Amino acid sequence: MLKIVLPKGSLEKATMALFESADLAVHRSSSVQYSATINDPRVDDVRILRPQEIPIYVAEGMFDVGITGRDWIEETSSDVVSMGELKYSKVTAKPVRIVVAVKEDSPIESVSDLPNGVRVSTEYPNLTKRYFADQGVDADIRLSYGATEAKVPDIVDVAVDITETGRALRAAGLRIVDTILTSYTEFVVNPQAYENEEKRHALEQILTLLQGTLTARTQVLVKLNVADAVTRDKVIGQLPSMMSPTVNELYNGAGFAIETVVAKNEINILIPNLKDAGATDIIELPLSKIIE
Repeated sequence: MLKIVLPKGSLEKATMALFESADLAVHRSSSVQYSATINDPRVDDVRILRPQEIPIYVAEGMFDVGITGRDWIEETSSDVVSMGELKYSKVTAKPVRIVVAVKEDSPIESVSDLPNGVRVSTEYPNLTKRYFADQGVDADIRLSYGATEAKVPDIVDVAVDITETGRALRAAGLRIVDTILTSYTEFVVNPQAYENEEKRHALEQILTLLQGTLTARTQVLVKLNVADAVTRDKVIGQLPSMMSPTVNELYNGAGFAIETVVAKNEINILIPNLKDAGATDIIELPLSKIIE
């Protein structure tokens, strides 16, 4: 039913891992194979292509759905329907940013300080041209095929580049003066496919699996026992939860079993606090999916 296009390159490994965790494993004969399959009745065809091209191909109807970044949707001005963000990227779950960067020791403090004719290197010429036009700066936009940060200041004056952590820019001796765009990975759909009721339902189901998997990465299941009602109430007072924790009385009145889902980034503080409050037999379990 669905023709899917997935990103090759920096997002490839993270995307394949996400689909596998969502029980939508992508199968291909080798890592350089551009055609693939997913063993799912909703999926007819899978291709792996550069994310720069994906919005165009989805807009033209070559594919029903693609995974790409907001940066390339904006760069190509593609007419696609975004059904939602998928909050993952190459290294972290943080978004990437398209930023304006100058040499660390440059007197430039903001884009308004840049003179007309400023030389700008970027892999996003259309996005960059629109941005500088909006800022009232007549910039000389030069297409970069990579290593954009290495071209300042000898070849160009300014880099417009993508960054996730900012480390590469700092290592190149650059300083960010503005952010043009914050970009998450998105689940983008051809408008005609979105209007097709059967396809839209299949797309919604696929997206549910992907988003549920990403949500589960940030949560864990905690199970524990307490000896009596007083300790139970004390422990529950320590617990954050999605709704209310599940509490069951143990056999023969031996106490209570409690379980709940909590944020993974809080567990290092929570578990010792639960033990201090009287909890025993504390178990932390990973989760595969959380469908809200």
